[in-house]
Amino acid sequence: MTLEEAKRYLLDKAKERKVAMEVLGQRDRELSLKARDGRLEEITQATQGGIGVRVVAKERVGYAFSEQLTPEALDWMLNEAIENAALQHEARGFLPDGAALGFQDLAMGVFDAPMEAKAETALGFEASLRKDPRVKNILIASYTEREREVRISSTQRADGGYRHGLVGVTGSMVMADGESRKQAWDSDWSRQFGALDPGRTALELVERTGRLLNARPLQTGRYTVYFEPKAFAQLLAAYWWLWNGRWVLEGKSRLGGRLDQPVASPLVTIIDDPMLTEGLLRRPFDVEGTRTQRLALVERGVLRNYLLNSETAQQLGMRTTGSAARRYSTTLNVLPSNLYLQSGAGVPMKDGVIVADLMGVHAGANPISGEFSVQAFGLYVRDGEVAYAVENFAVAGDFLTLLKNITAVGETLEWHLMGMGIGAPLVEVQDLSFAGT
Repeated sequence: MTLEEAKRYLLDKAKERKVAMEVLGQRDRELSLKARDGRLEEITQATQGGIGVRVVAKERVGYAFSEQLTPEALDWMLNEAIENAALQHEARGFLPDGAALGFQDLAMGVFDAPMEAKAETALGFEASLRKDPRVKNILIASYTEREREVRISSTQRADGGYRHGLVGVTGSMVMADGESRKQAWDSDWSRQFGALDPGRTALELVERTGRLLNARPLQTGRYTVYFEPKAFAQLLAAYWWLWNGRWVLEGKSRLGGRLDQPVASPLVTIIDDPMLTEGLLRRPFDVEGTRTQRLALVERGVLRNYLLNSETAQQLGMRTTGSAARRYSTTLNVLPSNLYLQSGAGVPMKDGVIVADLMGVHAGANPISGEFSVQAFGLYVRDGEVAYAVENFAVAGDFLTLLKNITAVGETLEWHLMGMGIGAPLVEVQDLSFAGT
């Protein structure tokens, strides 16, 4: 069966069993071309997917999934979900009312380039990295494309689907100058093949890495910090959980109970926009069939919204924000699509430390307490000019305090793929703690 046929089969069975049911079908495809030493070393393509159901029987919720789309497998899955629902103690489950949503192809034309052009992208990217004699070893030089098709339906009349896709180049390498060595990686993603510029991406990776060579130790102290877009995006990717409605309900989020209160500098506006034109990941509706919307989480420093699905919205006495997310094999949660810090008027640098990259953010950042202490690489700035590279230091603080201490925001967003689309400009933060030598 196709995903569409499997959806229809399951809906008919759910009506026969007199249970409310939501069906989520997904198909993922990834193509990767890796270059090494001027030739294509590896070409791989993988497709995976399946179908999952959320069943509500007597106000109890059960989940099950299958990667086989045969009548036998689908029957087993539906029975499993109904049995799982019967085992639940909580009896307040429901499915939201839905509507006909149609099918939107958001990946039209993204993958149309011939294979020869894709191979040349990988090869050209590697060749551009090798132009700098300080590049001693290229670990990864690849072209990748990712495609996802989503289909949803429910007994509550939700029905629709969409397809989206991305193409990108990824590089990882080791650079050296004398005894100084630095390993780095980066990637550049786009929703249009023609927008990729492997030569420019390679040059930027080499420049960003090369400037960190011959670094000096940083003295322990408190400094004004200039988070480059990638570094701030790494923090935002680690702390988006603060806006998760489930965490608010469970008392895990320090933003709980603070709607319409100041939580950040007036320069801070944080938005999730699933259909943003320049965003990396687009979805016209969430996995419950609720149309997505531009959502201001923080507006000029004031907390305005949480990320909600139907369950958390009902329990908080609010309306869903269309942020419901899950894979066919998991349970209901939320996830941003294109989360970004809105750009500002610019950052006039004075004295301080540029943080260019953070290491081990997910190990060193605690989204419940808000505290972080992570290793970093950067540049020391004196009188607005880069004086020298610095290393062997950790930057530490509290994320919400950091948001309050933002004193300038850059004019240009950079987008990074970190499980979602994350957009960030250059960000200046006053008085942050650095542990160095």
